[in-house]
Amino acid sequence: MGFMEQFHLDGKVAVVTGSGQGIGRGIAWGLADAGCDVALNARREKDLEETARGVRERGRKELIFASDIRDRSEELADLAIEKFGRIDIWVNNVGGSDEKNTRTLVNTPDEIFRSQLELNLTTAFQGAKAAAKRMEDGGSIINIASGAGMRGSPYTGPYAAAKAGMLNMTETLAIELAPEIRVNAVSPGPVVTEAFDKVLGAADAEEQIAATIPLGFLGTPDDIAHTVVYLSSPASRWVTGRNILVAGGRTHRAYQYQQRLEEE
Repeated sequence: MGFMEQFHLDGKVAVVTGSGQGIGRGIAWGLADAGCDVALNARREKDLEETARGVRERGRKELIFASDIRDRSEELADLAIEKFGRIDIWVNNVGGSDEKNTRTLVNTPDEIFRSQLELNLTTAFQGAKAAAKRMEDGGSIINIASGAGMRGSPYTGPYAAAKAGMLNMTETLAIELAPEIRVNAVSPGPVVTEAFDKVLGAADAEEQIAATIPLGFLGTPDDIAHTVVYLSSPASRWVTGRNILVAGGRTHRAYQYQQRLEEE
């Protein structure tokens, strides 16, 4: 196999949860570009139709599963096997904050905390189980985590706690499922998506965040998709249990350093 051929995924089948918009759509399209047929999942069928159109334009086949994925990973996996006959790659991308308010942890209602764990951690746990049982020839499981799970995260504590749990689970699964299945995580930094724009609501807010990034600009879904394709491919055959932070050099320490420079 030639060097660049190790990044190809021709004939592989991928499942991407939360692929109706944003990072998930970018990942689905990236995997299709690399040669995968893709099983798509999100709550809104209209969003999935647009993602599916992009998969078809790239010459690959798609499956649409329009549903909240909580407690339904097994069903999605069965549908993927029924249509494609195999699962090689499973990307646990679904997640995010399901409430508009920001608050400290001690002021967070129990039901909100539980909901965030279910959306951001339990879905990945269930997805990994569903995938592992069906990866007869081995495969790759990729969890989309967050930089918030790598540090203290005031006012988004439930989300950050869930993502921190995902990172620990990634390492545990990698050990338990080796050598047949590799398990890794990708932690995106600030990425411009539909949801991101809704939260910010202004171009100057994007500029303020970009100023905290050493490389000087926000990411795009393609930046995350490139890393996912790498972790899905034979090129990463000796990589498991790792978390790759894709954030333009933005870490908690880098952010603090940037603030000190501005103050000086």
